[in-house]
Amino acid sequence: MRSDIPEPHLGERPTAYADRLGAWYATIVSPEHKKEFGQYLTPEPVADYMAGLCDTQADIIRILDPGSGTGVLTCAVCEHLASIKRRPTELHVVAYENDANLAAVLEKSLAYLKSYLKSPGISLHFDLKTEDLVLAYADALLEDSTNSPSLFQETAGQQSFDLIISNPPYFKISKADPRAKAASTVVHGQPNIYALFMAVGASLLRPGGQLVFITPRSFASGPYFQLFRERFFNKMRPESIHIFESRTDAFKRDDILQENIIMKARRDEGWTAKSAKTHVSISSSNGSKDFHRMGKRQMRLGSILDMGSFDKVFHIPISDDEERILEALQSWAGRLDSYGLQISTGPVVPFRAVPFLAEEGNVPHTHVPLLWMQHVTPMLVTWPLAGQRKPQYFVVIDDSMKLLVADKTYVLLRRFSAKEDRRRLVAGPLFRGQLRSPSIGLENHLNYIHRPGGTLTEDEARGLAVLFNSSVLDTYFRTMNGNTQVSATELRSIPLPDWDLIVRIGRSAKSLPDDEESIDGLIEAFVQIRPNRGSRQAFTNASDLLQEATHGSATVA
Repeated sequence: MRSDIPEPHLGERPTAYADRLGAWYATIVSPEHKKEFGQYLTPEPVADYMAGLCDTQADIIRILDPGSGTGVLTCAVCEHLASIKRRPTELHVVAYENDANLAAVLEKSLAYLKSYLKSPGISLHFDLKTEDLVLAYADALLEDSTNSPSLFQETAGQQSFDLIISNPPYFKISKADPRAKAASTVVHGQPNIYALFMAVGASLLRPGGQLVFITPRSFASGPYFQLFRERFFNKMRPESIHIFESRTDAFKRDDILQENIIMKARRDEGWTAKSAKTHVSISSSNGSKDFHRMGKRQMRLGSILDMGSFDKVFHIPISDDEERILEALQSWAGRLDSYGLQISTGPVVPFRAVPFLAEEGNVPHTHVPLLWMQHVTPMLVTWPLAGQRKPQYFVVIDDSMKLLVADKTYVLLRRFSAKEDRRRLVAGPLFRGQLRSPSIGLENHLNYIHRPGGTLTEDEARGLAVLFNSSVLDTYFRTMNGNTQVSATELRSIPLPDWDLIVRIGRSAKSLPDDEESIDGLIEAFVQIRPNRGSRQAFTNASDLLQEATHGSATVA
């Protein structure tokens, strides 16, 4: 064991000691080392909150801490279990940490915890493992001989835990990584390692066992985690979700910028049959220092996680406003595909199309316009842009034609947003003939809605753009997506109102300014959903213009 590891203070809580060790260790390793191992250690307040969610009661409790770090979560949960009325007599902990240097720190932390627990009469047995967790339990993620997923099935020699608590590492692994191959029945593409930890953890729980994880929110939606959600939630019933509204506070010490959640779930393989009567607790705080001021709500689990749907998106509404909008939009039966529309991603990938990119050109004779994200603002597509540093022209030759789209009417949406942007969804209609070119280049950071074999009308495109720029759809989207990326798959799943209503919205929008309040007011006038951040004046202005635009014939849906 290293000789320079700090010693515990007299009477110091094991959790506080483990947290102090984490702060010390962060000063002696490089940022590159932490990134390689995905080491973002859990702060003490977060560890205490997670431990408090655990309500396992038994004389002997088996605990798994995957990716233990300095053991702050193990210490917190053991301290918590020692404080409850029916405290255990024995705690058996299996702790995984594959950074050998950090494992030495962990061993020091667990040894102190063992000594500390003697006072309340609890015997702690710990087994520290330095091997890779995912590879150690790869058999739990592989398909069995009948070619059906074996995830969550009991395997020979597999340990069964009462409680699993974890802050897993966060980093993407390549398709060639042995861990990605082992997890091919759970995720695809380049998965993030944290989802594999969740899957392995769930496979090792006994029936009724509890899992408490702090992770990014990205698993809740999107195509890359669709299979994971299907497998995971088919067996694991969420009991509580806590979301950090600040992207920086939960792991402020490590300067992490992402939206994190804490989820407690229980292994309950029959929960989907009774989801109508099952509830989940949803809470939120700005960060780790204001848990005492958290907002909390109880929601029917089936209303935020529909296991009968294809995508199995996990919505997390954290306010009355978000809950009301989620409920309202779930009554909308329309989707893009049900209206004969498709959404695609711009085919121009710049680094693969370098010979065709140009700073200037002759449209439409030798060049066509090339549109980037920056050309799309709410309700407006502007090309060319003054001061744009990226090439705005695309060379037209035989080899480049396959990367272009025909001059039709589209709705363009940004695929990414900045984390500080007020709106996640940004859409602008692009009308046929607007750019005076028979073909158009759309860069890969744009999605575009189109009608295969035809084209959208101006009213249809304008109506869709109004909807996608509205606070209503933006709020709905935020309940299921904590990323800056807006995938085509997620946009396909967003509910839409009746098609004739969309057309009427588009027709009426001609007479409205394109500002945020007018857009929200128009949506409210038609569908009677008013986000709290919208203003009554916006509704009044929109209603007046709506009546003028339709000569008094418009009615509220």
